[in-house]
Amino acid sequence: MTSDRLNSNQTAETSSGKAELKRYRRKELDEEEERSRLALVNDDEEYEEYVPLAKRKHMEAQKYRELVGRAGSVSADEEDRGDEEKAENRPKESLLVAAVRMRKDQPEATEEQKQLEEEADILKHVLQKQALKAVKELAQDVKYTKSLDTGWKAPLKYRLMPEEQRQKTRDTFRIVIDGDLVPPPIPTFQEMKMPSAVLRVLEGKGIKKPTPIQIQGLPVALSGRDMIGIAFTGSGKTLVFTLPMVLIALQEEIRMPLIRNEGPVGLIICPSRELARQTFDIAEQYCKALQQDGYPEMRIMLCIGGVDPKQNYEMLRQGVHMVVATPGRLKDLLHKKRMNLDICRYLCLDEADRMVDGGFEEEVRDVMSFFKGQRQTLMFSATMPAKIKAFAESALVDPIEVNVGRAGAANLDVIQEVEYVKEEAKLGYLLECLQKTAPPVLVFAENKSDVDTVHEFLLVKGVDAVAVHGDKDQSDREAAIQAFKNGEKDVLVATDVASKGLDFPDIQHVINYDMPSEIENYVHRIGRTGRCGKTGVATTFINTRFTNETILLDLKHLLKEAKQRVPHFLLALDDPLEEMEKLAAASGVKGCAICGGLGHRATQCPKLQAENKQATMKNRDYFGGGGFGGEM
Repeated sequence: MTSDRLNSNQTAETSSGKAELKRYRRKELDEEEERSRLALVNDDEEYEEYVPLAKRKHMEAQKYRELVGRAGSVSADEEDRGDEEKAENRPKESLLVAAVRMRKDQPEATEEQKQLEEEADILKHVLQKQALKAVKELAQDVKYTKSLDTGWKAPLKYRLMPEEQRQKTRDTFRIVIDGDLVPPPIPTFQEMKMPSAVLRVLEGKGIKKPTPIQIQGLPVALSGRDMIGIAFTGSGKTLVFTLPMVLIALQEEIRMPLIRNEGPVGLIICPSRELARQTFDIAEQYCKALQQDGYPEMRIMLCIGGVDPKQNYEMLRQGVHMVVATPGRLKDLLHKKRMNLDICRYLCLDEADRMVDGGFEEEVRDVMSFFKGQRQTLMFSATMPAKIKAFAESALVDPIEVNVGRAGAANLDVIQEVEYVKEEAKLGYLLECLQKTAPPVLVFAENKSDVDTVHEFLLVKGVDAVAVHGDKDQSDREAAIQAFKNGEKDVLVATDVASKGLDFPDIQHVINYDMPSEIENYVHRIGRTGRCGKTGVATTFINTRFTNETILLDLKHLLKEAKQRVPHFLLALDDPLEEMEKLAAASGVKGCAICGGLGHRATQCPKLQAENKQATMKNRDYFGGGGFGGEM
């Protein structure tokens, strides 16, 4: 009865849902322990003992030596397979070890190769310039593939002329071109289809035949092609870009006359106010002559700093066809929305290298952002090193380079005289040099203080002299230059502000009171004489104690190139001529690719060193003593 009651209770508990207790026998427990023990044994067998890094490298090297030892007995048929096995079993090496091994395996570079590699690295960084394009064009990746069409065509006989005959004409005038589908050179203004009014102005100036840069440059510009023009100073470059602008503006005025607040059609940007004034006067002469012959009136505006901008505002309200400007004032008018470049289709940068090196590069880029469409772009200078060419080619569409003589070469019509003069004897010797030729005479000095000193000295000695430099008022600068051009004053003393493109046709003598810090400035200075085929004299005072030896070597090679007399103190300079010739032959670049100097390479360029020094000065922390860790 008791057992029946227990069985009934167990059945009730099971039916009520409670878990039934599991009962184990001893045999089952023993089997479970055995399985756990076997699992631990298997884990121990799979465990790998840790081997230190040094021991692993030693073991891998030992395997590699064994493979190399066996490779000697491998037959020729099995060599390829053996190499693969070696590569698989070769010990791994770090990147640093691999780099050291590669340097050891490579033959040691010669000094010449090291120099060329260093130059290539310098040029790579110097030429990394942002494209000279509008911001929207850069953002939208706008690319122009075709040049603008002006409608001008060369006469039929020149279009049918064989390329061999065209090249013969270029060789006669020492014209070097680079580009595709270059228009033919035309040796007369009449055959260029110039209006009679233009021919009359040229004849009144005594210009009967075009110069070499005009023979090839004018057809290129008139046909609407983008252009890089390089020619020595005094070769007539201003006419090459001024006449096409006037004729393009005239064409647009005839097609559709300008209305109020419209224009300009053409724009010329110059680095200095004096050069902008001179270019404006030349263009205005042709506009007035064309109006006299019955053509529509064309308004040209001078846009420079130092003058009241109200005159510009009034003219802009009437509508202007052409503008000649300096970058600062032009940028100001554009940002104030007094002027726009919506219909501008012609842009010229005169003395482009001087403008970029003079710190106007960002201003020019800013001006480019106001263009609404494609434009014909021209860049001109007497010196156009590789840096400026890269800057130019970023903006030009299918450009043509017209080069008359080496870029940076001196005018062959100038007799260059270089004389050693002590610092304390300069003023006295200057009076003697003024007796060499009849006035007018142009005297250049590097510093503004020297200009004032020389000017005062000449006035005390009874010489009719005027002075020009950047610290003088614009009205005083213009009055001085005008008095000098009109023959009212005999001597003009100036800094390099007067060396950039200014035309003084009657000057027979240029005196460099000191040697400039860059050979490019020397070329521009002496180019103020010997213009338009006339012969001139340039006298330069040298004091070797105050002049960089690199500049003296550049001057020495420049004199040799122009077949001028080289003074004995320049001949005595230590000149690595053979090394320079080897580098020129290996690189294809004669002299410095940055500044065009013939006496040094890009690695010793004083111009680049000065730019780097100036950039370092700008980044200096004047208030914190040089920043963290600097001297207090």
